Amino acid sequence: MTSATLEQLISMVSEYLSNEEVERIKRAYTFAKDMHEGQLRQNGEPYIVHPTTVACILAEMHADTNTICAGLLHDTLEDTKTTKEDIAHYFNQDVANLVDGVTKLAKMNFSSKQDQNVANTRKIITGITQDVRIIIIKLADRLHNMRTLQFKSEFKQKENAIETLEIFAPLAYYIGAYRIKSELEDLSLKYLMPTKYKMIEEKKHYVEAESGAMLKEMLYKIQRLLSDKEIPNEIKVRTKNIYGIYKRLSEGQKLSDIHDLLALKIMVDEVDNCYRALGAIHKEYHPLNDKFKDYICNPKTNMYRSLHTTVFGPDDKLVQTQIRTFDMDKIASFGLTAYWDLLKGDARRVMQEDLRDKYQFFQSLMEINSMFGDNQEFVTQVKNELFSDKVYVYTSKGDIIELPKGATIIDFAYKIHTDIGNTMTGAYVNDEMVPVDYELKNKDRVRVITDSFSFGPREDWMEKAHTSVAKRKIKEFLKETRN
Repeated sequence: MTSATLEQLISMVSEYLSNEEVERIKRAYTFAKDMHEGQLRQNGEPYIVHPTTVACILAEMHADTNTICAGLLHDTLEDTKTTKEDIAHYFNQDVANLVDGVTKLAKMNFSSKQDQNVANTRKIITGITQDVRIIIIKLADRLHNMRTLQFKSEFKQKENAIETLEIFAPLAYYIGAYRIKSELEDLSLKYLMPTKYKMIEEKKHYVEAESGAMLKEMLYKIQRLLSDKEIPNEIKVRTKNIYGIYKRLSEGQKLSDIHDLLALKIMVDEVDNCYRALGAIHKEYHPLNDKFKDYICNPKTNMYRSLHTTVFGPDDKLVQTQIRTFDMDKIASFGLTAYWDLLKGDARRVMQEDLRDKYQFFQSLMEINSMFGDNQEFVTQVKNELFSDKVYVYTSKGDIIELPKGATIIDFAYKIHTDIGNTMTGAYVNDEMVPVDYELKNKDRVRVITDSFSFGPREDWMEKAHTSVAKRKIKEFLKETRN
């Protein structure tokens, strides 16, 4: 959707909101239209088309009324004479807070454009700690802007694409909104590397065309297998997104080596049937043993849940099958935003609670925010620690811990608990003893050895630690023992 109308928006929200709520959305549209009167987008369209399309993207997620109203009004504080008090008066304080959360900070408060930019980046990133809906509105806003990026200058296209890859795609990943993440990544690559994008797009289309009949054959066969076992199911074909293929090719893989290039998404009614379906598929198709992942028992750190198994399909083609329940599939596509559909009126509260209690990156973000007063230092640390490449390692109990690439045993220990870090004397990785500055790798199994009579962290651990939380805890311990 590159541009939307009020009629399209009303048609979408009428499917799941009451008449009274739809009327509120119409009022927000009229207010925004009046405020933006006379303003045009760079493609010559009336400006109101942009907030209306943002509201439609939110409506696709079944967003609540306040979020959709805020989507319609999201540029009024920045681009019109509207005040936050006006929005609170005409709508409510919740809508006013959401609009304020997505509004850029005024130029007059900064001595340079650079200072303003990093302050705004910090505001966007930390908005999630106040209300996750602020980030969701920003993602919808960025998605529409990226879909219409052809109307910007080449410099602006590249600037927006870099910012999208560095900030917005990681934020979409962290809240589990894979559909938005994938589209943002592909659109960014399209403007940053148009020739490479076109080449991969053509290869992808060729693979899809060449593999179409084989995937259909597998789809029908698996459908029949599951129906024979009376497992309700729905199956969809999926090809890896262009940016995902680009990343793998950049790492030196060949197209034929990408085990999840082609995938079948298999949705069933309940968790037990996920495992029954897995057994049926393995009976019919030989699995590639080292490519099996159980993200149902061990969810990803953004709460993604699914069984992944790569099998040898017809013609010896590798095909990944992703097996999950229908509810898991909604969360796999939309992340936290799926709660609007699954939990209805309770969604906003549970979204924020789950974000705080279950998502590892949230605590890391809070830690970095409390440690860095300088906006530039904050943004740099977030990019290095949260938005960079990750390693995923296991505790001795089998829990998955997410850390930035380059993290050491010291970072792992402090991520588990302050006391574990402060009393650590050594560690085993994959049953072999390693030094505390050992750099962790994907799938490492880590067991920390502690001694309550140890001398605590040494000063040189500060240089060996990679994460903000570890550095802060070591600093606090050393300061306390000196006093």
